[in-house]
Amino acid sequence: MSPKQRRLTDLLDPAFMTRLDSLDVLSRKILQGKLQGERRSKRRGQSVEFADYRPYVAGDDLRFVDWNVYGRLEQLFLKLFLEEQDLTVHIVVDGSASMSLGEPSKELFIKKLTAALGYVSLVNNNRVTISFFTDGVMGQLANMRGRNYLHQMADFLLTADCDGVSDFDGACRQLAAGRIGSGVMIVLSDFLFKEGYDSGLRRLIGRQYDMYVIQVLSAQELSPDLTGELKLIDIEDADAAEITVSAALSKYYKRNVTAYCNELKGFCNRRGAVYVLANSADSVESLVLNYLRRIRLLR
Repeated sequence: MSPKQRRLTDLLDPAFMTRLDSLDVLSRKILQGKLQGERRSKRRGQSVEFADYRPYVAGDDLRFVDWNVYGRLEQLFLKLFLEEQDLTVHIVVDGSASMSLGEPSKELFIKKLTAALGYVSLVNNNRVTISFFTDGVMGQLANMRGRNYLHQMADFLLTADCDGVSDFDGACRQLAAGRIGSGVMIVLSDFLFKEGYDSGLRRLIGRQYDMYVIQVLSAQELSPDLTGELKLIDIEDADAAEITVSAALSKYYKRNVTAYCNELKGFCNRRGAVYVLANSADSVESLVLNYLRRIRLLR
């Protein structure tokens, strides 16, 4: 096995990749790319997949007349086809220090999930961009297309460190300014930003893009098993707080976490985006092969 193959399999199990080969990214909107690719839209064109007939009109190209139908009905009908359109898939990944937390870490989970989504997109010749952000776009692989980019994608993900302070609004301002065309955008983050997520997400949500917001939290964040006197230190900005963890405080914390996730979900739903909550202790394979297919991000 070559070093490049080992790097890819550090993120995706070969058996999992085999199952990913049968999937594709699905857009809920009719999206038209700049190139003819592997994406079917509802635009009628001249690709190989038959769609329908319509009566012949003077001036139509006779090459598309169905002469078999004419032989039976003695009427001219034109064959219509579905035109293949390419799809842009932009995966936006939180690379701030908070993503390194958890057991297993949120960082490992989002890198595996990004690799799986990128794999599905690349093998279907969709145009793929992956952006890591902290207080801006810290790294980006832009306009990848085709299987030849799989190993470059894996190397990019494996060498990217989750470190630094987040500025979600600033990063989204930069991402929105560089966004062109239309497609599917998937944002992967814990969304635990002190400045909030509202302003940043508003910059990214638009009519031309299908937006998927995948919030990844660790098991320890969702249901911490802590007691006693503790000093909590923010991994990003070193802010500290001393607390006493009691059963009542634990219950209050869990209620607030649930409310926060529900608020983010409601924010997304009101603006036409799809929200997903993922636990970094769960299986990426199960999330991709089951849940993301059920919500029709993948088919």
